[in-house]
Amino acid sequence: MSEVRHPLSRLLSQLEEHRSVVILASICSILNKVWDLAPPVLIGMAIDVVSARENSFLANMGYEDVHLQLYILTGITVVIWVLESLFQYFYAVLWRNLAQTAQHELRMSAYSHIQELEMQWFSQQSTGGLMAIMNDDVNQLERFLDQGATDLLQVATTIIVVGGIMFSVAPEVALWAIVPIPVIVTGSFMYQRRIGVRYSRVRSQVADLNSLLNNNLQGITTIKSFTAEEREASRVSEASEAYREANKEAIRLSASFVPIIRMAILFAFSANMLVGGWMALDGRISLGAYSVIVFITQRLLWPLTRLGETFDLYQRAMASTTRVLDLLDTEVGIIEGDVKLNEVSGELHFRDVEFSYPGREKVLQGLDLVVPAGQTVGLVGSTGSGKTTLIRLLLRFHDPHSGTVSLDGHQVSDLTLNSLRASISLVSQNTTLFPGSVLENIRYGNPDAPIESVEEAARIAEASEFIALLPNGWHTDIGEGGHRLSGGQRQRIAIARAVLKDAPVLVLDEATSNVDNETEAALKRSISQISKGRTTLIIAHRLSTVRNADIIAVLHKGEISETGTHESLLEEDGIYSRLWAVQTGE
Repeated sequence: MSEVRHPLSRLLSQLEEHRSVVILASICSILNKVWDLAPPVLIGMAIDVVSARENSFLANMGYEDVHLQLYILTGITVVIWVLESLFQYFYAVLWRNLAQTAQHELRMSAYSHIQELEMQWFSQQSTGGLMAIMNDDVNQLERFLDQGATDLLQVATTIIVVGGIMFSVAPEVALWAIVPIPVIVTGSFMYQRRIGVRYSRVRSQVADLNSLLNNNLQGITTIKSFTAEEREASRVSEASEAYREANKEAIRLSASFVPIIRMAILFAFSANMLVGGWMALDGRISLGAYSVIVFITQRLLWPLTRLGETFDLYQRAMASTTRVLDLLDTEVGIIEGDVKLNEVSGELHFRDVEFSYPGREKVLQGLDLVVPAGQTVGLVGSTGSGKTTLIRLLLRFHDPHSGTVSLDGHQVSDLTLNSLRASISLVSQNTTLFPGSVLENIRYGNPDAPIESVEEAARIAEASEFIALLPNGWHTDIGEGGHRLSGGQRQRIAIARAVLKDAPVLVLDEATSNVDNETEAALKRSISQISKGRTTLIIAHRLSTVRNADIIAVLHKGEISETGTHESLLEEDGIYSRLWAVQTGE
């Protein structure tokens, strides 16, 4: 059984390469606090100079002139304040830059790791939950490194330095100041364990809320068309209320911490004033020493009230750390091979392939299909017959449970993913475009392509005409997901993008299913051009799209039930013939 590591230990492991910065920032934080604790001692020395004069602490060190003593104290004060300010600047710059760097690196590590995970993993996640991890959770770590780490170091420094000073001045009084510290620290640890559970619940609720909001914003058209605004507002309200209630539990516990700590501090501070005062009145300590005790007790105890806020920040960060690092620890299910293809002819072979999605019946069972290099093969069949699944196995979004998928005689599991996927251009039914210009989207698969090649790709996809009519032509911003373009225009951009990639294998997955007849005709002309000289797989419900394919394969219940040309399949009077009759109205 693997060892369960503490979130802080896991976080420090992630910051290993920044160890020198962490050490330097920690030293600056400690030195800043050391100089910050000096003023109470200086105040005590100043009172000692004024009250004891020639018998003061500085006089005993050989500086008998009272005015010289004051000059020396003034000089020391200036030096200490300058040093304190300098180290405050240094630690602030170091910790904040480290926080920003850690935030950036963790976010990029999480995003890069997510991109390596298999599609099956994505089917079990919510977009909102992943966004919460990469934004909210990573930001919690940044806030802790920015302020919380310094607070913890400086509280520890305060206890050590002030304890040392007080024991050297008046050991009896120091004991009263130290007594509540174990109570405060023990209470803080008990508090952090309890608050940690609550913040884990808060992070979970915010992920659910983000997921719902993301889903609703993407589906706003459907919500409006079904007049479901009130229903969805109610769902968001319930999720937001659950998030608020989770925060309420954390807030109740968080708010109670500081008042309890103050009571412990009140005891120590009052005891020190009283006991130290008795000792000063009895002449056992000087007036200056008593002043140091009073002021430094306050410097020792009052910062402890920040422990609640600091532990609050710490527990938020640890809850977020767990979520981010658990994501980074997710094992990649698709392990790529080491064979890199240089020359690809495009021969595909699916041999005895079986596959099912988790919790579902088999989608493919014993499927065999050979696609000769350079030929166009149409894949048809009813919904759920496994057509798109076949493509997902080819691209290694999933691996088959048994059987093999090969490209040019190489099993795709033996190929590097870059080598495999660079050999395939995919145009899917649900076109994905990215915020930016038309030019940037067509160049997506080949960012360095010359403008002449881009224009030729657009011409083949019959996109040139509508691009010329756009407000800024090639540089028109198409908006998020290309929402400023029509469905047909988006599909033509996607085809132009695939043309420009110029891969030896072209896959068209229902590329003409969501367009009108005129656009379909234009897309079919484009497909006939771009399929020349390359292996082409066309998945289609509209049989007219694959009518001219070299081979048409009919999928039925996860198997290839028929293969042949359009004419030969009609003569067989099988599934294809019946589908054709339905679509043509015969």
